[in-house]
Amino acid sequence: MLAKVQSAACAGIKAYSVEVEADVSFGLPDWRVVGLPDVSIKEAKERVRTAIKNSGYDFPGDKITINLAPADVKKEGSSFDLPIALGILAANGTISQDSLDSYTFLGELALDGSLRPFKGALVIANGFQPGRAFILPEQNARESSLAKNARIYAAKNLNDVVAFLQKEKNLPVLSSSFSFEAPSADSSAYADFSDVRGQHYAKRALEIAVSGHHNVLFIGSPGAGKTMLAKRVPGILPALTMDEAIEVTKIYSVAGFTQNSGALISHRPFRAPHYSLSSAALVGGGSSPRPGEVSLAHKGVLFLDEFPEFRRDALESLRSPIEDKEITISRSKIQITYPSEFLLIAAMNPCPCGFLRDRKKQCRCSLSQIHKYQSKISGPILDRIDLHVEVSPVTYQTLSGEGNSGETSAVIRNRVMDMRKLQHDRYRHLPYKLNALLQPREIKKFAPLHEEGKKLLEMAMKELHLSARAYFKILKVARTIADMAGEEQISCEHLAEAIQYRSFDRQW
Repeated sequence: MLAKVQSAACAGIKAYSVEVEADVSFGLPDWRVVGLPDVSIKEAKERVRTAIKNSGYDFPGDKITINLAPADVKKEGSSFDLPIALGILAANGTISQDSLDSYTFLGELALDGSLRPFKGALVIANGFQPGRAFILPEQNARESSLAKNARIYAAKNLNDVVAFLQKEKNLPVLSSSFSFEAPSADSSAYADFSDVRGQHYAKRALEIAVSGHHNVLFIGSPGAGKTMLAKRVPGILPALTMDEAIEVTKIYSVAGFTQNSGALISHRPFRAPHYSLSSAALVGGGSSPRPGEVSLAHKGVLFLDEFPEFRRDALESLRSPIEDKEITISRSKIQITYPSEFLLIAAMNPCPCGFLRDRKKQCRCSLSQIHKYQSKISGPILDRIDLHVEVSPVTYQTLSGEGNSGETSAVIRNRVMDMRKLQHDRYRHLPYKLNALLQPREIKKFAPLHEEGKKLLEMAMKELHLSARAYFKILKVARTIADMAGEEQISCEHLAEAIQYRSFDRQW
């Protein structure tokens, strides 16, 4: 007898339907799973067999064939346990085919028949037409209910599902029509900028960076405050919109980080990976491509401390996600794209010992050591960073003085929100809404220069040997500085400040 059960799977943050076909026929006891299953699905045979028996149902002693369609797409994960078990029970006559047709089933089975959560529940629930009904483990129910107009039935075990299909028991149902409150911008969830003593130049650069979404590189001695500044950036970013929060939660769902909480991710991510991570961990990958740190930092901050210590191949792999705001991972049979629109904040020492140009401690590095250390960061990567900011050590008087506290994160965030609203209004007819995302064809229209400004920029191009990319980045930063000054026209003053943030170009 043949039975068909509807299920689903993820490809990145997109979902697609999978039909589980189960056939039980006379013959020697055998069980085969076809349709490009991975190892976790092949192992489902023992989980499903034991779960069915321990749930009190008869397991057929005949030939069993399971097909996962479409057969030309590789399937992975343990979420097919439940539909496979239901397909066998339907083919064996325990439940009717008609009872299965109205639902999509997913879930991992424990040996006692209880249901365990799986990765990507929100992506699947949000990836189909509104009104589709899903029967899922109760641990995935809250997360899946964030999907618009999806009907989510929460089940604890296989017995609950079978009893529901036989109309002997009701399952809790969660329906969502987006009645959730929008995430709030609560700066108290982050360290506050008022804790930072001095460093007015660096804080000014960070406000420019956050206002226009420009990438930043901090260069300074150990203990100057680079990490302290970076950790406070999420507190001055505007709150996530509901659509942004759903998109971020999808990525974390695929990565398996929402299985326990199941809640909407309402704060902008702050990712600070260690420099020992691999290229695949940074940008995503693996035999079954998973999101990397650049995608987990989507709509938030990616902080790379000890920037030159990262592996060269890992740093070079940042080129595409920084520029394109997405990363495409290609394998022989699949191509997956993850979003990666993050604010990059990198930090480094100026030399191996860290005290080059320090006013109190003498640098012990030779010129060749300094050059070798700084050369670990390639020109193409530096070109993609808008602001190169030197962070000087803070004096004792600044640290110990009373009343030296700066502005709070809430005050800075209000200015940032005003700047972003201005940009959204200006670019309301464009797909991108921030200065850093302007395309070269739009620069002349939105960042025009008068003759004096053109001459100043021409001189900078010649003296600093700037690339075409650096040219456009200077204009974008100058546009943000002019916006912060409340001026429509970019002046020489705004342009000069933008040029001074290319300190590495001056050194090299």
